[in-house]
Amino acid sequence: MSRIGKKVVPVPSSVTATINGREIKVKGPKGELSFTVPDKINIEKTDDGIVVTPVDDTKMARSMWGMSRTMISNLIGGVTEGYSQILEIHGVGFRAAMKGKDLQLLIGFSHDVIHQIPDGVEVKVSGAKQEIITVTGIDRQLVGQVSANIRASRPPEPYQGKGIRYQGEYIFRKEGKKK
Repeated sequence: MSRIGKKVVPVPSSVTATINGREIKVKGPKGELSFTVPDKINIEKTDDGIVVTPVDDTKMARSMWGMSRTMISNLIGGVTEGYSQILEIHGVGFRAAMKGKDLQLLIGFSHDVIHQIPDGVEVKVSGAKQEIITVTGIDRQLVGQVSANIRASRPPEPYQGKGIRYQGEYIFRKEGKKK
């Protein structure tokens, strides 16, 4: 029995959710999102909210049950509040800048690293030395993926801590060589 899957997804009054076969569309103040539920899962709209149930008691159905409920919950959270991820750049001379719609990173390479920002995601650069990057959007998966791609261009290294990290991320520091 999935502890997450058996909970009803509440639908706020500012959000309209429509179920059309296997697809659920959610429309709210920030935009519109949709999700196609796997074949092993049933969804129905009740007065309490959206109920997610497995079709049968197979391992595949049980594993998709909690994931589908969480995806629907993320859709509702995205169209009401939105999601945001903050990244910090650490290193002497490391900084970021917006070049049109693209993100330009100066992170210690001989060339600038340029990230194409997809539609549905907004990126802002701030801070005294242009070292804070804020990624916002309504699609939680897309915001997380764009943030992960930016971080992957220069992940933090354990000796000096230079690189791009999530805000609040702890980097395990190593001691260097001894004479």
